[in-house]
Amino acid sequence: MTVSIPIPERRYVLLTAALCVAQVATAQTRVSPPPAKVSPGETPTLGVVEWLQRMHAASKQRSYAGTFVVSAETGDLSSARIWHVCEGDLQMERIEALSGPPRSTFRRNDRVVTFLPESKVVKSEKRENLELFPNLLGAPDSSIADFYGVRVVGKGRVAGFDADVIVLEPRDDFRFGYRVWSERRSGLVVKLQTLDHDNKVIEQSAFSELQLDAPIKVHALNQMMTSTSGYRVEKSELERTTAEREGWMLRKPVAGFKPVNCYRRPAGGESPGHTMQWTFSDGLASVSLFLEPYDSQRQAKEVLLALGATYTMTRRLTDKDGDWWLTAVGEVPPQTLDAFAQSLARAR
Repeated sequence: MTVSIPIPERRYVLLTAALCVAQVATAQTRVSPPPAKVSPGETPTLGVVEWLQRMHAASKQRSYAGTFVVSAETGDLSSARIWHVCEGDLQMERIEALSGPPRSTFRRNDRVVTFLPESKVVKSEKRENLELFPNLLGAPDSSIADFYGVRVVGKGRVAGFDADVIVLEPRDDFRFGYRVWSERRSGLVVKLQTLDHDNKVIEQSAFSELQLDAPIKVHALNQMMTSTSGYRVEKSELERTTAEREGWMLRKPVAGFKPVNCYRRPAGGESPGHTMQWTFSDGLASVSLFLEPYDSQRQAKEVLLALGATYTMTRRLTDKDGDWWLTAVGEVPPQTLDAFAQSLARAR
């Protein structure tokens, strides 16, 4: 059964029902090559890896403020105001939801703090996650070109900025394609469409208004991030582990997807034990597998949830050691999640 969830709830469902799923982009110590420089009016001739390096560098190095709008093919719409500032190796963000339940999210490098004013709760956690497009693991490696091709399809204008429009085309059925508007001078992604295999837009994200190199002060964002008076602070810390240590393996890798990290966290509530989160990426798309002991009182139905371009699949796994509950989440077609589920096995 497939269930469609309105896009305003997408971020919140991923963060709560899917156990605070992280999207994969991990800050690495490797140094990326400098982004390609482009003269005004010139469209660069680049391969897929070079395009992605340029976009990723811009998302990490430029300060900006703008209004970001996300829409799905169902017509659902959500929007947020974003402030992003860089000072050397320090990155800070403030994201203010403009639709749905009120919330403010702050990020200082890998520390994420979310204010929920209606419940007077602040959720604090550490994430190895920059939530940038493209979700590159440090410097992109050349294997990305084995799974995506690139075409320059024209020029466009978004939020008053000239942009080159490219299409990242998947070479198989395990990943979606992307149509990307890359700001001409910096390379910053100003608009992104996720495409299915019929080139139909299933989700779109774009700035409706943008100020590049905005005069944002780190100390001002930091002061807001630490002002928790009157709120109950809930901290969630992940414990690094390995799938092998937790007793899991993949019988067969899913083409292009490499393991990125593996954590364990308390199951939550009154449930005993813990949940393992095993994350994979192909350099752009990511998949997170959440595994925990099966509990018939909590986990009654296997479903496939459609969350814009993100799918969530739940499945009961049976082994001689007992029953397990899998929650697989990813910005990938459902057959990719199924391939992971079919390949999962207890390590002997």
